Amino acid sequence: MLRVGVTGGIGSGKSTVARRLGELGAHVVDADAVAREVVEAGEPTLLLIRERFGDGVVRDDGTLDRAALAAIVFPDGEALDALDAITGPAIAERVARQRGRVPAGVVSVYDMPLLVERGLWVHEHLSIAVEADVETRVRRLVEQRGLAEGDVRHRIAAQATDEQRRAVSDVVLDNSGSPAELVSAVDALWRDRLLPYEANLAAGIRSRRPDRASDCVVEPRPDWEARAERVVARLAAALEPTGVDTEVSHIGSTSVPGLLAKDVIDVQVGVRRLADADRDDVRAALADAGYVFSDGNHSDTPHPKGADPGGWAKRFLGGCDPGNHVHVHVREHGSAGWRFALLFRDWLRHESHERDAYAAEKRRLLAEHETTSDYVAAKEAWFEGAWQRANRWAERTDWRPR
Repeated sequence: MLRVGVTGGIGSGKSTVARRLGELGAHVVDADAVAREVVEAGEPTLLLIRERFGDGVVRDDGTLDRAALAAIVFPDGEALDALDAITGPAIAERVARQRGRVPAGVVSVYDMPLLVERGLWVHEHLSIAVEADVETRVRRLVEQRGLAEGDVRHRIAAQATDEQRRAVSDVVLDNSGSPAELVSAVDALWRDRLLPYEANLAAGIRSRRPDRASDCVVEPRPDWEARAERVVARLAAALEPTGVDTEVSHIGSTSVPGLLAKDVIDVQVGVRRLADADRDDVRAALADAGYVFSDGNHSDTPHPKGADPGGWAKRFLGGCDPGNHVHVHVREHGSAGWRFALLFRDWLRHESHERDAYAAEKRRLLAEHETTSDYVAAKEAWFEGAWQRANRWAERTDWRPR
């Protein structure tokens, strides 16, 4: 089941996006609807709210006076935090129950205003932010919902900023145009990314780029680091319940600013024992997060030539998202392969002439090899010398893995 989080500031149009995804076939859980359910008359959550904020937030008929509560919490950050602490667990429990009933093969959408603020995006395979500028949102809410302008601005100020949402969102939908334009963008996202992602996830198939080197290797892209940070955070969150001691790091060419690379995010998961990666619960956690083991890839090429291959053992996984190609390398903490992945990254980050030399070698090999697999194999000869130069740099600078 593909999990998709949809978020956006009040008045941004996130509910329109979620509703359209539901029309296309997704199962949608609306956090606002659940939040209303847990504070209905007689619910334990409403009793806790009354205890914390007083009798004035409950009407004579026993229902919540939303306006009275909003007037208390939105201008006061501490009060809003207290309300979240009361309602959050009840909402989370009910949402988990609803999503747990979603059948296999169906996209599960969570329409959640506070997806970013509560850090819940790390549990979604994909997060979508819907944006519109503040003044447009204020106008919509005043004219269409009849809210007071001051109340609207308090609510907007209490939520995450657009910049904070963009940082953790895989997709940003601009809702500054017409409703038809927004629907068209959602339809394209559903067709081109969500359905293929769900199909890959259900079948246990990792996404791959075409095996044509000239199409795969691209000039540096500004979104590589942000994409990697989201992958790192999601992997860490997925593995945390297993209790396995891990460290997750962005490695490879996309981790080196200014270096051309295959548009693939490489991530290293360091574990205390490589056998931990073979545990059933760890494999299940990684599969649930959208990563598929490749059974034929268990080692890197040892360096220097003739080195013990045992230090270069690993487990390799590929991500299922067709819109963000990811390779995950699980290596034992302290092993030669684990160390070199971090050293190579830091060496190229600090030694610009070595980065440029590597870029020149990449361009030379691209001109000689048509397929990506041949191009990757041809780089191994260069890596032998790079291993030696990187280690001399490490000795000279007293470099240590972080």
